[in-house]
Formats: sequence, C-alpha cells, structure tokens
Amino acid sequence: MKQVTIYTTDEEYDHFIELAKSLTYVKGIEEEGTKQKAHTLKHIRKGFEEMQKIKSGKAKTVPLKKFLDEL
Repeated sequence: MKQVTIYTTDEEYDHFIELAKSLTYVKGIEEEGTKQKAHTLKHIRKGFEEMQKIKSGKAKTVPLKKFLDEL
C-alpha cells in the first residue's frame, strides 16, 4: 500500500476530502491532527479519572511543596 501527502488551500480542503472519499480505491483518509487530538483527549480523560479518584478518596495527593522539593 502507498501513501500520498497533499497540500491544498483551506477553501478547497472540504471539497477534496469529499472527492477522495468517493473514490472506491481509497482505503482510508487520515486528516491532519487526528492522531494528536486522540492523544490529547486520552490524557485529558486520564486526568479527569485521576481527579475523580482523588475526590472519592481512592487516591491521595502530594503537597505542592513536597512535589517541588522532589524535583
């Protein structure tokens, strides 16, 4: 399988994506920033889960001064 990178203007982007999706031989379209967004959302979710554990008493926090001293 081969991969192609195409640079286009913002105005033409949506039209080009629709055109590419309509081609039967195109196996997938990876839009710019998709992986980075998924990575960021994963870490945000992890942070919220950690915060919920702290609020419910299932996890403990470290005082800021102690944390900074360890650095």
